[in-house]
Amino acid sequence: MTPSEDRKRAAEEQIRTEQTVVDYNTLEYTVELVVGKYTSGLEEDENELYIPDYQRDFVWAEERKSKFIESIILGIPIPYVFTAALSKDIEEDLGRVEIVDGSQRIRTLTSFIKNEFALKGLKKLDRLNGFYFKDLDLSRQRRILRRPIRVIELSEKANEETRRDIFERINTGSDELNDMEKRKGISYGPFYNFLKECADDPLFKDLCPITPARAKREEGSELVLRFFAYRYEYLSFDGEVSNFLNDYMQRMSADNGNAFDREVMSEVFQEMLHFVRDNFPFGFRKSARSKSVPRMRFEAISVGTSLALETKSPLNVDDIPDWLESDEFKSLTQDDAGNRPHRLKGRIEFVRDHLIKTA
Repeated sequence: MTPSEDRKRAAEEQIRTEQTVVDYNTLEYTVELVVGKYTSGLEEDENELYIPDYQRDFVWAEERKSKFIESIILGIPIPYVFTAALSKDIEEDLGRVEIVDGSQRIRTLTSFIKNEFALKGLKKLDRLNGFYFKDLDLSRQRRILRRPIRVIELSEKANEETRRDIFERINTGSDELNDMEKRKGISYGPFYNFLKECADDPLFKDLCPITPARAKREEGSELVLRFFAYRYEYLSFDGEVSNFLNDYMQRMSADNGNAFDREVMSEVFQEMLHFVRDNFPFGFRKSARSKSVPRMRFEAISVGTSLALETKSPLNVDDIPDWLESDEFKSLTQDDAGNRPHRLKGRIEFVRDHLIKTA
């Protein structure tokens, strides 16, 4: 229904009332200058560029910090740092500037330049793994220190409420891409299209229901990728799920899709689905009422079934309802079972071994 003129007028009045005009300057500092502004006077809480209490602690893991440093070295554009000049009485004015958004990046730069961590998990510049800042050539150190950092500095008119509001909107205004959405952007091509085709298969959708919200976030493609990666390489899984799946997808996406055999993999996938349809009472679901399927349960049933089918032996289907309800299977597929290698191996081989077990 179209809003009435009175509602339109009231909405416009609210916009004009709540609208905040904030002046700002766009600046460009070097890495060396930004780090210096942050570290000089840090111990005494008198540093010019400082982190307010509402900012989160330094939470980036080493691999994420390393990826950011890699971007700096490669010259890849990085997001603006948002800061705000603080208004103080003349007697108390130290000219300090609050970091509104960008504290993780600034602390990462500082930590790396102070040799507090070594680069780890790099893929493009993998020869730098294990390097501290001090290990780089002097010329490279100087280039990093000269690298420009773009800063938007809000004027003193931006009060604390405005600064907190900006911080919240920058950090929660959009959903962060999940792993599969990132893989789609990085490794888009024939193999991703194949995963998507499998995820859109009507039989897969029937056996493995996914909520509309999760379906939009590539959950179907994520599950199919897990099936193939674990189906062929679960024994080499090292406990890092994201890296394991990323590596597998990149290898299958190599050579414009010629690195994987679509026909063979499609046959393996279909054979597994038809067996689950014919022999598992609720497909991959826990019950007839279940509207979604836990990832660990899907991994166990799909991969274990496919490995059992690979043996070409007569399979024991009579006991399926019993062991599906067993405490051992539930323990292996519940959320706190974790993704440690022996736990993944345990749940996959539990299904495989019970299917090939003679009656």
